[in-house]
Amino acid sequence: MSSRDKKRMKTDRGVESSDNARSNSRGSQSNRERTPPIVNDRESIVTGRILEGLDEGKDENLSEYSSELEIHRRQLHERLFGREYEIPIPAGPHPEIIIISDSDDQDTEEWTENVEPEADISEHCTNFPMQDPERRQFIQDQLYQLFDKPLFDEPELANSEREDDGSDDESQLESEETPDVSFDDLGDVWSEMAVAMECAKDVFEPTLHAKNGGEGEEDCDHSFIFKDDIGDVCRICGVIKRPIETIVEYNFSKAQTSSRTRSYGGRNPGGHDQSETLSDGLDLPNNNDFIAADMHPHPRHRREMKPHQVEGFNFLASNVMSENPGGCIMAHAPGSGKTFMIISFLQSFMAKYPAARPLVVLPRGILPVWKKEFLTWQIEEIPLYDFYSVKADNRGQQLQVLKEWAERRSILFLGYKQFSSIVCDVDDRPAPLACKSYLLKVPSIVILDEGHTPRNPDTAILRSLGSIETTRKVVLSGTLYQNSVREVFSILDLVRPNFLMMEDSKIILRRIVSRAEISSSRSLSKLGRGNGGFYKTIEDCLIKDENRSRKVALIQDLREMTRKVLHYYKGDNLEELPGLVDLAVFLELSPAQRSEVEEMKNLQNRFAISALASPIYVHPILKEVAKNSGGRGRVDEGRIHPLLEKLDIRDGAKLSFYINLLQLCESTGEKLIVFGNFLLPLKFLEIMTSKLKGYSVGREMFVITGDSDTDARESVMEQFNQSPAARVFFGSVKACGEGISLIGASRILILDVHLNPSVTRQAIGRAFRPGQTRKVYTYRLIATGSLEEADHAACFKKESIAKMWFEWDERRGQDNFEMEPVHVDACGDMFLETLLLKENVAAVYRR
Repeated sequence: MSSRDKKRMKTDRGVESSDNARSNSRGSQSNRERTPPIVNDRESIVTGRILEGLDEGKDENLSEYSSELEIHRRQLHERLFGREYEIPIPAGPHPEIIIISDSDDQDTEEWTENVEPEADISEHCTNFPMQDPERRQFIQDQLYQLFDKPLFDEPELANSEREDDGSDDESQLESEETPDVSFDDLGDVWSEMAVAMECAKDVFEPTLHAKNGGEGEEDCDHSFIFKDDIGDVCRICGVIKRPIETIVEYNFSKAQTSSRTRSYGGRNPGGHDQSETLSDGLDLPNNNDFIAADMHPHPRHRREMKPHQVEGFNFLASNVMSENPGGCIMAHAPGSGKTFMIISFLQSFMAKYPAARPLVVLPRGILPVWKKEFLTWQIEEIPLYDFYSVKADNRGQQLQVLKEWAERRSILFLGYKQFSSIVCDVDDRPAPLACKSYLLKVPSIVILDEGHTPRNPDTAILRSLGSIETTRKVVLSGTLYQNSVREVFSILDLVRPNFLMMEDSKIILRRIVSRAEISSSRSLSKLGRGNGGFYKTIEDCLIKDENRSRKVALIQDLREMTRKVLHYYKGDNLEELPGLVDLAVFLELSPAQRSEVEEMKNLQNRFAISALASPIYVHPILKEVAKNSGGRGRVDEGRIHPLLEKLDIRDGAKLSFYINLLQLCESTGEKLIVFGNFLLPLKFLEIMTSKLKGYSVGREMFVITGDSDTDARESVMEQFNQSPAARVFFGSVKACGEGISLIGASRILILDVHLNPSVTRQAIGRAFRPGQTRKVYTYRLIATGSLEEADHAACFKKESIAKMWFEWDERRGQDNFEMEPVHVDACGDMFLETLLLKENVAAVYRR
């Protein structure tokens, strides 16, 4: 009988054939006493236990290793049993063989409790070359690499071996006697098997260590590896050092910095060496070192990300982490998760580069939203600094905050006005100069939330932001196009200085101008002076040009010019909501209102006309109060209350519409939002509602204006959204355009026309956003025969340019961007079709 057959025999206690075979082959040592060896099938990398588990659907995560395990088992068996040899067995009583096997996979816990501590096989080998720690580690690494590289699939082999008579168990024998070193290279075989057994434990039993409460941990020379679904795991004993949820830097290995990167400095607007030292001795990192070959969101974030957020994350990395790093624009629709996406990116960026110091510039009102989001999505605790929470009002106090931010791994938040006031401060005392130096030199990356705010090149805000030395400036905006094409290119210049003078841009610029239709009053030479003519050409072509092919070519050129710098997402996730019905409702004014409108046409100041006319469109009785209130200034409530005694609701077209709409909302249990540009109309409606309905602020009515406390806004939102008693919300369209969620309401009333259409769009996005469970109806009220009609038409043209530039799709045939007129009795809104609400309606358009 060959030694291979002998080793494959069944080893159950008391089986005579097995005992006789061993006694015949090992008679020379029959008188030696032996203790029963323990065979523990946990300690085998190539036994049938693993392959059986795979065939029975267990350990599915190891299926990719089946072929490697099988081929390695064959190699070991061939080396061990490929020739005749004798293993000495003592004479006398037959050895007692104890087999510890996992016969019941469903009772793993009981099995692990009865298992004796695993013995190191090196104790039983006199010829054990792995006593050398360096060689031991080397072979461990080589075997692990072998298992990570598939050789070939061999499922039939695994099945055929499994159908054998259980001979795999014999490969797990642990002899307490020293093997005879005269058997050629048998010591090396035992050594390789010992290493293989240890390497296997991290593959199929990482949980045993936890169940045993860390028993035997002190006997393990841990060798930790990273698994992206578990964390840092010891490949020997399976202990988990750090779970994946706590690891931030898991895939953030730093890339080699090329000589090209080292010499790059063409984008430093201030002309300073970014590795210099501040006046107080603080060393600044070289921002050009922040370059990586790869950047990924943390697994916790990745599981929550939508496809457009993953795409946006990668777009950010391609700009910020390139060899020639620069800024970019993330123009994602309101409510699409820009804040979460950028928080994930910042944490990945800071995990790779602990020396990085991000600066986030944002409207002050949305600072609490950012901090709340950071607490929700942080993987590790990162300090967040700002001047408001610590009440740093003077330059000395602000300097202390800036020093802490620069010295500690942290993030700084500043408002736009606060930032520009420090950078543009002409005070030459040490503290103001130091504050300015910190803000311009320390930031490694700058995030500009609501980044359309600094869009006017003539303002201090845009100039101050442009003087920051880092090239990594990221603009976040839900409404990138505000008033003109020029403003968009001002933002492009902020993230990529002299954008139109870049080589790729200049080629497309000349192509656009050559294709545009030039009127007789404008010559090509005029278009060539500066960029004003270029911006005007784009607007005229998109709005006035009737040549469809020329318009299509222009849109394609604009997208080609900006595709590497601007990432646009129109908000496909919003299509999952119940829907939005956006209606422009033109109201007939009362005779008293029409007479007042005629008088206002003689005024020259456009803002003065709007400030005075808006209250009159609500009710003409507010004319005198409007003249004394100063437009957007404070409202004297004492002057409103006496007016209510002699008020006729029918004289005010917009007041009548509001009262009737509120009545219908009450009947269906819906909540109403009223947005306006001026405080007087909002305050008047609030007082009127309290008188007619008996509502009180904080119970049925809620208010947020520019004067509202920033910290109290979140409480107001939560009460309005969740309280069943809440009925109506009054908000300044500007104050509520950012960082506000009002998904508890399904009806929105826009009292007047804002000359910037994106402001109104942002306000509508407060209710029409993820979390909304009802269809949202918006009523934009326009007074017929007034200047509001012209303002509304101008705003719609601006919106059309934005839609054509960013959203137009030739394949969908979206050529018509005009308002769609609808009959009031077939407008798709149950409320507007009632006699109560359509009383003064002159026309309705669906936007």
